[in-house]
Amino acid sequence: MRTRTRYVASLFGAALLGAAVLPALDGVPASSAPPRADAVHPAVAAGVARSLGISVDQARRELAAQDAAHRVAASLPGSLRSELSGTWFDGARLVVAVTSRSAAAQASAAGASPRLVTRGPAELGRLLAGVKSVVGTGVPGVYGWGIDVQANDVVVNVNSARQGAATEAAVARLARLGSGVRIVRTASQQRQQAGDVRPGSPWWPGSESNCSIGFPATDANGGKHFLTAGHCTNDANQAAYGQQGQANRIGTSNVGGSRSVNAREGDMGVVAVTEAGWNLSASVNTWGEAAVTVTGSAEALVGDRVCHSGNTSHWQCGVVKYTHKSVDYGGGLIIEDLTWSTACSLGGDSGGAWLLGDKAVGLHDGGPSQCVSNPSDGDLSIFQPVNEALAKWNLTLVTGSGSDTSPPTAPASLRSTGTTAASVSLAWNASTDNVGVTAYDVYQGSALATTVTGPSATVAGLSADTAYTFTVKARDAAGNTSPASNAVSARTHPGGGGDTQPPTVPGNLRSTAKTSTSVSLAWNASTDDVGVAAYDVFRGTTLAATVSTTSATVTGLSADTSYSFTVQARDAAGNRSAASAALTVRTDPGGGGRTFTSGTDYAITDYGQFFSPVQSTATGQATATVTVVVTIAHSCAEDIGISLYTPTGYAYPVKYSGSGQYNCTAWNGSRTFTVPNVLSGAAGTWKLRVTDYGPGDTGVLDAWSITL
Repeated sequence: MRTRTRYVASLFGAALLGAAVLPALDGVPASSAPPRADAVHPAVAAGVARSLGISVDQARRELAAQDAAHRVAASLPGSLRSELSGTWFDGARLVVAVTSRSAAAQASAAGASPRLVTRGPAELGRLLAGVKSVVGTGVPGVYGWGIDVQANDVVVNVNSARQGAATEAAVARLARLGSGVRIVRTASQQRQQAGDVRPGSPWWPGSESNCSIGFPATDANGGKHFLTAGHCTNDANQAAYGQQGQANRIGTSNVGGSRSVNAREGDMGVVAVTEAGWNLSASVNTWGEAAVTVTGSAEALVGDRVCHSGNTSHWQCGVVKYTHKSVDYGGGLIIEDLTWSTACSLGGDSGGAWLLGDKAVGLHDGGPSQCVSNPSDGDLSIFQPVNEALAKWNLTLVTGSGSDTSPPTAPASLRSTGTTAASVSLAWNASTDNVGVTAYDVYQGSALATTVTGPSATVAGLSADTAYTFTVKARDAAGNTSPASNAVSARTHPGGGGDTQPPTVPGNLRSTAKTSTSVSLAWNASTDDVGVAAYDVFRGTTLAATVSTTSATVTGLSADTSYSFTVQARDAAGNRSAASAALTVRTDPGGGGRTFTSGTDYAITDYGQFFSPVQSTATGQATATVTVVVTIAHSCAEDIGISLYTPTGYAYPVKYSGSGQYNCTAWNGSRTFTVPNVLSGAAGTWKLRVTDYGPGDTGVLDAWSITL
């Protein structure tokens, strides 16, 4: 089952051939600010330069622009994503394919470059489904099919050296699908290539020839593992070695027979690192170049410059040509939703690490028998997206601090938003960073006064009727610090005639109402020798609201989640009461008008796949944890994999199919699943994708519902 989180729009890559390039629209930016090229890792820049035949400086500029394109893609509004026929990186910016000028205007305003195409995502999906129906479980000579982001159509690859009567019959059926399906014939096709645990270094499964290490990872109990190719880990409980000749054992491959997949679901496996002396390293073996430290994971866009490390071809880079494309290696082995790249690869690279900058992006699956210039589709290298493997086995990628040397921009427009006799409240415009701002340090003169995570702070403990000067600096996760903001001066209030008496503690804090996203609170008034000026409402240790009355509503909460609240009173002199007694309130579940159901029956057939849509009219954001109830009648629950697609095209795993050898158990009735960490607006079309990965068992999806 394909379960990585991604934009569906990326699958439906936009057209370059036959696409209209729209002019820049008045009043909106054509692109984001120029990215910094000096933060690009030198090994990645050198590899891309060598692969593409460009200068290292040009490679740095393209890689920096690529990072900026991914940031723009992540920020596209949901209303636009649902209309996209595709997204890709053209070497300079993020390009999005649209079918209307209104969507083009939205894209341009968001910092993307719009392209007008004729086929929308629904039409491309219809064509791809038609191709899959023709290909079925395999056609001699047909080795690849998927959406071509360079042509706004569906491409089908045929190896002329293996074609026959069945091939031509299938090609004739494909032609009847219309001009949106294009046949590309080639004379060859891909094949599956058969100290520290370090990405790209070799390992040996038993007495077999070597494969390559993908990415080290840990499990929930701290156990050590590394990810690699499924076709390298197909034997259960096989010894894994770090040297040829069954020497220097690392651990055990495919423990229990359930940690390897080499089928429609993907090509991925796990090796348990059990032997003393083996450490997990986030440093990628770049074979003579400066090592790249893995800082996280990502999903590839078409046009991305990617590099991979493997034991035979060593450090190679290229451009992503297809994402979410299927391959048929023959003998009944079809693998879906793989990424195809122009980078060279050779036998022995299998399972090795693919990177997008310093982000893990894939595990090497297959490629050509020899490296060629200007490769045809049959000479491309193929990798398995890594996020799917991490999610399937609930593993955490081993990462390091990386090579981020770019500081955030300076906080802007520092200003005072309020003063008391003992405090000054400040606010500023947020900084930006190539990775992300993690904190702001507020300085009183040259002394650090406080550290916060958002663009506001209150400095307390000050003297009355005294002038103070403040500046702010931003920091990122790598410890890079921005220049200081503008300085701002503020004078605290006079001491209020010597008022040092704090208000009494607010009493009887209580909840007066709640929804799935808010809690309303009330409390008994405090008293003060001069007068209460305000009440500060805290959610845990975070200031959630400041009011002048004895009630407040805290919004922006997650459904079905417990929160703790306290209240403090303040007077005009800045004296604060002690905190009230804490009150714990659990928000409502996301139902009550936010549950939507599809009662349409869908047949579940061997190796079949379908999408069942449901329309949501709920407003606002979906809850962070979505509940899905699925009613199925099927004789083998282990054959079934399920994913949930948001209206904006992200996919979340709901249920994995079995792997390795397993016994079938029946599924008759409803099962409830929770999908965590969902980031999506609630309104729009949600889809349940159901895939049958096994033979000999059929059934039906009776109904499903989603609670947002």
